[in-house]
Amino acid sequence: MSGFAVAIVLSAAVCHAAWNILAHGVSRLGVPFLWWGAVGSTVLWACAIPFTGGLGTADLGALLLGVAVSGVLHVVYMFVLQRGYAAGGLSTVYATARGTGPTISVLVAVLVLGERPSPIALLGVGAIVAGVVAIGLVDRGTPRTGPAIDRGLLYGLLTGAAIAAYTIWDAHAVQSWGLAPVAFMVGCTLAEIPLYTAALRGRGRGVREVIVRHWPRVLAFSVLSPLSYILVLFAVTLAPVALVAPMREVSVILVSLFGVLVLREGRALWRIAAAVTVLAGVALLAG
Repeated sequence: MSGFAVAIVLSAAVCHAAWNILAHGVSRLGVPFLWWGAVGSTVLWACAIPFTGGLGTADLGALLLGVAVSGVLHVVYMFVLQRGYAAGGLSTVYATARGTGPTISVLVAVLVLGERPSPIALLGVGAIVAGVVAIGLVDRGTPRTGPAIDRGLLYGLLTGAAIAAYTIWDAHAVQSWGLAPVAFMVGCTLAEIPLYTAALRGRGRGVREVIVRHWPRVLAFSVLSPLSYILVLFAVTLAPVALVAPMREVSVILVSLFGVLVLREGRALWRIAAAVTVLAGVALLAG
């Protein structure tokens, strides 16, 4: 990868870690916050479309298909992620999700696309699995969770599956159909609005309360969440997905450090070691 591409991916990782920390803090606000996030993202980033390559293609059918499928996948991802943050620790959910996504992508490449990963890549898969299991066992037997494995592990795995699904689809849409990353991301957030609206089920009062009390968080989310993924979509036009997807998981370390240093999540050394193991695994996948 070129130095420019690396800088883009690392910037995406920082933005991704930031908005996930933000999402964890408001996880119990639920659908009203996600609705405002989709609306804010669409309005703010639509203004940038004319200055970032327009639609990138004259094939409106491809654009509509791409954003429709991606919008559904991203809504599923957000729902599962929020449920995970409400049920489990930030480090557990985030590190598990970000480690599982690349692993599933490798399995899909082998079973569906017929690719044959190198021994180093398979070693990376093993390291990720080990790190995920370690993270899931961090809170085992503590007063907070009891004897069972942290529920955040399950939600993290489900989130990872959603990540793999939208990553594969979105990379295909941008690379194969020549869609502009910003326009594609705006189309996705626009497609999310009616889905979140249907999920509100008449909770109009909750929607008003969220924007009145939490508008700074909504604004930050509306900027950072799309930006993190726009940078990734741009990066896959410069470098292979197999390199971009693992490298962005540097955000695992950032979120784990936040969980330990700011949220005072217990067993700091165990959490950091497990997160580093996950990161090592995705680095091997890139090799």
